[in-house]
Amino acid sequence: MTEFASARRRPGWWYPFIFVGAFGVVLAVNLVFMASAVRTFSGLSSEHAYDEGLKYNERIAAARAQEKLGWTTKAEVQPAGGAVPHSANIVLTVLDRDGKPVTGLSVQADFVRPTAAGHDSSAPLAEQGQGRYMVAASLALGGQWDMTVTARRSGQVYQFAQRIFLP
Repeated sequence: MTEFASARRRPGWWYPFIFVGAFGVVLAVNLVFMASAVRTFSGLSSEHAYDEGLKYNERIAAARAQEKLGWTTKAEVQPAGGAVPHSANIVLTVLDRDGKPVTGLSVQADFVRPTAAGHDSSAPLAEQGQGRYMVAASLALGGQWDMTVTARRSGQVYQFAQRIFLP
């Protein structure tokens, strides 16, 4: 009987294998996630991040100058609904700190697709009167777009950003 008793495994002999197997599963999942992250995103959100960092103080000064203007903006997106897909009329209303319309602006809208590069576009907004500016935008894809509007008038610059949705 002594030979049979010494050949038996002790209870719980397989616990170390469970421990090592669990860490193996975690390692495998992490490797899959890392490979996916490296393949799908370059890590760059800007091609000139260093240069933009150097201009940080200029951006702060521009933001303070914009605050001093006291202008308020409101953008309305009205789907065009015609035969042209992914089109809408975008109306921007600009008012001064007293609620009066700001006229005589040169207005430009930049449209950036946040999820897909290569579809960005720009369009000027035409003045409609009473501080309203409009563009009939027709973009490459439907869905969400980041719209940045820059309005200029005799040395004054005002920027406005809003995420919009086009059908």
